[in-house]
Amino acid sequence: MAATNLLPYPAATALHPLMDRFGRRHTYLRISVTDRCNLRCVYCMPPQGIEWKARAQILSFEEIVRVARLFVEMGVDKIRLTGGEPTIRHNITRLVEQLAALPGLKTIAMTTNGVLLMEKARALKSAGLTRLNVSLDTLRKERFEKITLRTKFDHVMAGIEAALDAGFQPLKLNVVAMKDFNDDELLDFVEFVRNRPINVRFIEFMPFKGNGWKPTGIVPFADMKRTIEERYSLLPLETSAAVAKDFSIKGFAGTVSFISPMTAEFCEFCTRLRLIADGSIKSCLLFPSEVNLRDALRDGTDDCELVEMIRNAVQLKMEGHSAMAELTTMDNRHMVEMGG
Repeated sequence: MAATNLLPYPAATALHPLMDRFGRRHTYLRISVTDRCNLRCVYCMPPQGIEWKARAQILSFEEIVRVARLFVEMGVDKIRLTGGEPTIRHNITRLVEQLAALPGLKTIAMTTNGVLLMEKARALKSAGLTRLNVSLDTLRKERFEKITLRTKFDHVMAGIEAALDAGFQPLKLNVVAMKDFNDDELLDFVEFVRNRPINVRFIEFMPFKGNGWKPTGIVPFADMKRTIEERYSLLPLETSAAVAKDFSIKGFAGTVSFISPMTAEFCEFCTRLRLIADGSIKSCLLFPSEVNLRDALRDGTDDCELVEMIRNAVQLKMEGHSAMAELTTMDNRHMVEMGG
């Protein structure tokens, strides 16, 4: 591989934030560190699986840190590591340490399925990870196996407790709500956070390549909220988050949130960009357009040129995502490749 030019881009980049054509300033980068996963969630991976990327096609830690540094110099102050499943990437704690050391980065987070947290939560915390989200779509063991096609429910539950013990408080719990699949567990999840410092986040089911999405599979956030309010009094929380609608419940250690990309989209407030494991930048999760940096990183391209490639990728961002019917026909990536 050609030597990489690691000279820093001029500090003046901080004066030129990542602004798209619609005036949105981007401060949040999600980095997929692998397309591989130790679960096979039916809404994330197609039944036939996907063709895994060869190791040479995936960015190295050095390459990830170099790109992340450029993003931070242009105003990104939050990075989230995703997958596939990020905890299966070898030496993931080393990457966390390297990213946490970037000047100007305020938050280094991770979204995980929780299977390996029992053994890795404390090390991740020590390495500098500041926030943690666990994806869990059911509290029932048999249903977990039906959704994930794996028998790892006990590992995930133990991982959640290990994460809390390691100091990830509040912990976030991501629940994709699917009609006639797990929507009968909304109240169970709310009760689960009664005595735990966990923010349970109910997410509307989104269409991705090969995930069997149908409009009838959506549980609209308004319906979820109404169901929960039949038993609990939800008190709105004033937060800076533009994506989640956050609520507390009197007497509860945990909180409840709703994320509504389908029925009450929040595109006008989006500050997110994505770096896929193979080096592609996606400006929108639900739009196919990409700019790949991998070859440029490996052929001696300097930081100034990489910055221009990044800015060009940001300019591809649309004002909002397409209608639901159109999303199902787009040749986008599988969800497991993008990390959500």
